[in-house]
Amino acid sequence: MGQILNEGGRSRLERSCGFSPGDWVRTAPLQPAFERIEAFFSGHAYDPHRHDTYAIGYTLSGVQCFDYRGAPANSTAGHAIVLHPDEVHDGHSGSATGFRYRMLYLEPRLIRDALGGRAKSLPFVRTAVLEDARLLRSLPQAFDDLDRIVEPLQTNEIILSIAEALLAQDPSAAGRPASAACAVAVERARAYLEAHFDRTVTSEELEAQTGLDRYALARHFRMLLGTSPYRYLTMRRLDGVRSALRAGSGLADAAMASGFADQSHMTRQFKQAYGVSPGRWRNLQVSAGV
Repeated sequence: MGQILNEGGRSRLERSCGFSPGDWVRTAPLQPAFERIEAFFSGHAYDPHRHDTYAIGYTLSGVQCFDYRGAPANSTAGHAIVLHPDEVHDGHSGSATGFRYRMLYLEPRLIRDALGGRAKSLPFVRTAVLEDARLLRSLPQAFDDLDRIVEPLQTNEIILSIAEALLAQDPSAAGRPASAACAVAVERARAYLEAHFDRTVTSEELEAQTGLDRYALARHFRMLLGTSPYRYLTMRRLDGVRSALRAGSGLADAAMASGFADQSHMTRQFKQAYGVSPGRWRNLQVSAGV
């Protein structure tokens, strides 16, 4: 079953920042590299933060407002939203009635793999809020039933249709991709970071794994995955923190188990990634089901 995240247990300070007891986030069953939510916020939603994934979704009702790439953006029902990996954004309601939306968080490697040899880089959609019929047609099937895991064949279909819609929005990304050797090296680095997120990983280790020097690897990593190796490692640590918190771990234990130096370091990174503190994120969670 999907999860409903409720605002129970909010502090007086959080109330003063505009959080509402009617706000909620519903999370679909977890799938690797393919995270889906539906949410409602009546006021302040998120502080400035950035993901290492594409955030692609659409507004269901109300006015969804956020700052993105130095400019304000507003989305209403019938509009799609595309946020590129590692781009800072926030979130709040633009109306007294709040806003409701659905969002899919896709790891960039899925878009890269779906496009195959047709793209030299990840598509970058400069307009965060758009009315693109092709993209809007590709999204609803990802949210048909948030209480179940999307089957593999349907997942592939969704990712391919989204990838092609993104490429159509950024023709400059089309072209000859990076060499196969570089793509293999980046995938080796990505897999190594994912396997060893709970400890310090050195540049020398990645150089030995990939055969590329640290700067060449960093360039190719960002071109193919939209972020840096260290940022990718940090986000996998934060995935570990969220899993630990879901399982009932304390903040300090979750931080140490996920490779952070201490709880304060983890808290800073968590808020930068998700726009809320880990304490608030934990307090939002209630039992699964609608």
